[in-house]
Amino acid sequence: MRAAIILAAGQGTRMKSARPKVLHEVLGRPMVQWVVDAARLAGAKPIVVVVGYGAQAVRDSFAGQDDVIFAVQEQQLGTGDALACGLAALPAETDSLFVLCGDVPLIPTQELQALVEAQQGCALSVLSFKSQPPHGYGRKLRQDGKVCAIIEAKDASSEQLAISECNSGTYCFDAEFLRGSIASLDTNNAQGEFYLTDLVAIAHASGAGAAAVVAADAARLAGANDRCDLAALNKRAQSLVNEALMRSGVTMEDPASTWVDSTVSVGPETVIAPGVRLSGRTQIGAACRIGQGSVIGDSLLGDGVVVHPYSVFESAQVEAACSVGPFARLRPQAYLETGAKVGNFVEVKKARFGAGAKANHLAYIGDAEIGAGANIGAGTITCNYDGANKHLTQIGEGSFVGSNSTLVAPIKIGDGAFVAAGSVVTREVPEGALGVGRVKQRNIEGWVARAAPKKG
Repeated sequence: MRAAIILAAGQGTRMKSARPKVLHEVLGRPMVQWVVDAARLAGAKPIVVVVGYGAQAVRDSFAGQDDVIFAVQEQQLGTGDALACGLAALPAETDSLFVLCGDVPLIPTQELQALVEAQQGCALSVLSFKSQPPHGYGRKLRQDGKVCAIIEAKDASSEQLAISECNSGTYCFDAEFLRGSIASLDTNNAQGEFYLTDLVAIAHASGAGAAAVVAADAARLAGANDRCDLAALNKRAQSLVNEALMRSGVTMEDPASTWVDSTVSVGPETVIAPGVRLSGRTQIGAACRIGQGSVIGDSLLGDGVVVHPYSVFESAQVEAACSVGPFARLRPQAYLETGAKVGNFVEVKKARFGAGAKANHLAYIGDAEIGAGANIGAGTITCNYDGANKHLTQIGEGSFVGSNSTLVAPIKIGDGAFVAAGSVVTREVPEGALGVGRVKQRNIEGWVARAAPKKG
């Protein structure tokens, strides 16, 4: 049984934030969630997250993830103490466990699998990387080629500081060794803390041994201590996610300006223009076109959807072959059925467009049901709010609403009905009828010559 302990108790003071460091996001997910997901993919269960500063906020971020349990580090006494807190929460039958840092989000699952293989027959395995210059990291010490210790930078001699093999803070431990050795840690060091890294020397001295795996890509092991580090992690994650999408058949015209959360899926043959942001649980089908500057969050788009530039989607659903934008906004619970069209400067909120229905220009459609094939003219608005409550507008199949119409809900426009342009409609328009809700025009002959204002 392989488990994982994730160290996530620190505040991260250099972030200058009230939020725990591990909850700062990389491509839409908290850093610690990336680490949990990597451990989960490597077969770890349960996953213990050691919390301290902002403990409740960290707990809340894992709501509904039943394989995640928590241990509390009451005082910040070092990584060794945090590990002891996590170890106490593990089931007794745990055979081995990963130890991971909650602020190293891009750790590859394959590196964790390599640690598992290296740990066989040893007390532990540790993931290292080469860095030039190796500022701030603990250094791997070797004896006859074998890892014999890790020395923290603050405790290292000048000769040791010249070593380029650095500690990533990622381990795989034999659980029995760890239970028998964790109490041997002491605070005889520059920081007066219990160092997790001292377990390497303990393993070497006992003859149980420690193995090292050198990471293929050191950049994937970077953590975040401040906002600059966080920006660099986001940029690296952006590159990884975009590369994976492009290799799956997605075209990105300018990957450097395209931001896609790691939780987003995009179908093959889809083309994404520069400056696009896709976030949350967004799913985009095959052969879509996402226009420049569009922002799509937590939305579902079917195959062949065209999103024209600078459109915004918020928790919307769009079926196949629809067209949206430019400069359109789909707010929560907007739903477009197959082939529907929402054009420039149209806002849709909690409204369903039937197949082939369209509102091509300058309209607000809220709390409405639009029948298949209906046409909504430019300047039309549904007056859904009376100051206290929202009301429904129903527009029937094949109906036609003329430009600049105001539909005062609750209202129903029947199938095949027409509403004359410029109407204020307050009563039902029956099926097949023409609704006219405007003052009758009258012309005053000769008024201009007699009474129009004269230019000075």
